[in-house]
Amino acid sequence: MITLMLPVYINLLLWMPRYLQQGKYIGYGALVLATLGMGTYFNLILFDKLIDYVLPGYYFISYYEFTDLLKFFVTLITATSLLKLSKEWIQLNETKERMQQLEKEKLTAELRALMNQVNPHFLFNSLTVLYSLALRKATETPEAIIKLSDILRYVIYESNALYVPVRSEVKVLHDYIHLQRYRIGSEAAITFDVALEEDVSIAPMILLQLVENSFKHGIKGDTGNTFINMHLKADRHQVDFKIENNKGQGEEFDKNQVKGIGLHNIRERVRLLYGDRGIFDVTETGNIFRVHLRIRPEEITKPFADRR
Repeated sequence: MITLMLPVYINLLLWMPRYLQQGKYIGYGALVLATLGMGTYFNLILFDKLIDYVLPGYYFISYYEFTDLLKFFVTLITATSLLKLSKEWIQLNETKERMQQLEKEKLTAELRALMNQVNPHFLFNSLTVLYSLALRKATETPEAIIKLSDILRYVIYESNALYVPVRSEVKVLHDYIHLQRYRIGSEAAITFDVALEEDVSIAPMILLQLVENSFKHGIKGDTGNTFINMHLKADRHQVDFKIENNKGQGEEFDKNQVKGIGLHNIRERVRLLYGDRGIFDVTETGNIFRVHLRIRPEEITKPFADRR
């Protein structure tokens, strides 16, 4: 058994790590063949001639021919090599799973940090609407509170999911536009065109942030002819959202360095969630500020509950 084990351990400890695992397959094959031949010959010589010097008081008979011994060596080396490769394959898969889990946890932490930026920011901006109504002692205040509570319910609970149905996002957009109407009145021209062929999934609040940003920077009391135009189209291939608004007076825009929480936050979420399947483009023409978001849903047929 010792003579059988020597070639096995030479293969496991020397040839596999230095040649097979390094991609030197021809060298590995040549060394294994040489090891098989030398191991077989050493076994024959040991029990035919050398054993009498090692154990002179015993009489040995060799039962196996060269081909029989070669079969033993081939079987043992093949079996032990496969076992070692299987063990390393399992360890490699476990390492990959751990790396994927760590990457997923990192992604979740980054997204959670981004959402933690959005929620207080969104709440602060929404409360200004109620404040303006309260100052005027407007009769619409109770209705505005109900609208805001519906929006906050969506912000608090739905934002915990990675994806939500796009119809849910559209509903909260209508509620938010209706809420902002209490603040701006009927002077501003606001249009929202929606064409949903399928209720695909989308990251929560990603459209709501864009709309909020337009109301914050485009609809200002000291700016005349204010407008916001929104166009949303969604099918099984992509979700396409375009929004444009007038710029507030005195505002400057640098498309290479977008400042503030809103747009930078959205850009980072698109990058983390969609990668090369998401396009986020910000442009300026004269007094018009435009944002174009286009994303390709990855798993449109997967149940929404499985993606939380």
